[in-house]
Amino acid sequence: MKKVIVLVSSAIVLIGGMSLNQQSSFKIEKYKAGMHKNAAGAPTGQTGAPGENNCTSCHSGAVQSGATENTLTVAQGLTPITAYVPGVTYNIALQMTSSPAKKGFQVTALTSGNVMAGSFTAGANTAITGTTRKYANHKSTSNTSATVAWLWSWTAPATDVGPVTFYVATNKANNNSNDNGDVIYLSTHVYNSTLGIEEQENSVATNFTAGYSADNKSIVMNFNSLNASEMYFNLLDLNGKSVFVSNLGNAQIGDNKQSVALPNEIKAGIYVVNFFVGNTPMTSKVMIQ
Repeated sequence: MKKVIVLVSSAIVLIGGMSLNQQSSFKIEKYKAGMHKNAAGAPTGQTGAPGENNCTSCHSGAVQSGATENTLTVAQGLTPITAYVPGVTYNIALQMTSSPAKKGFQVTALTSGNVMAGSFTAGANTAITGTTRKYANHKSTSNTSATVAWLWSWTAPATDVGPVTFYVATNKANNNSNDNGDVIYLSTHVYNSTLGIEEQENSVATNFTAGYSADNKSIVMNFNSLNASEMYFNLLDLNGKSVFVSNLGNAQIGDNKQSVALPNEIKAGIYVVNFFVGNTPMTSKVMIQ
């Protein structure tokens, strides 16, 4: 009887061990099967836009500022723009400065009311997903360093909706066949409408000036306002990429002087200041030294 007990016990241990090994193997295979599920594009709502997640919902890497990593260019033909004309279709190119071996992205474009601004059309190496909000994504054939830039087109809203913000999330993957160790870069890129010039002159005088002060590394702006709307500062490079943004509170009626301190990572060069009082844009080129 003892021998029988030993044999039965051994069988139970063996079967239990096989079961555990099978479960472990199943988990591993299941993980492997789903490991590259985003190779052809992320699930919708991963751009870091208001009300959304970002790529860390699937990747356990860190989130970093994409101000110097993500280069988004909106162009009419081959000419980059800093403001859109309603109803016009523009070419969009997104590049990652570091050009990692494995990478991905997702972009959406929203109005200040956080609704989709215009529409996207896929390019050869991108896909468009989503229903109410549309998203541009990488494809399984465009998620490596062989892709210099992701390309698609954007048709601006048919009417002037004010500033349009592109929310960009990129993934610098480490290609370790796992979901950890990746770096997610988030950035925003703002474009205002070129229309409403007469309305702008009724709300803000045309004596807007902007200059660079080397003493405290800041942009100093002078203007006269006829209202007390909220002020918004956006600094763009000559490729139309937003490199620094800041909300400045409300303007005062009459003469205004605003100073915006710049972060140390802003390099010397020529930039475009897009400054808004409410939805009214004012623009000036500045030389940063």
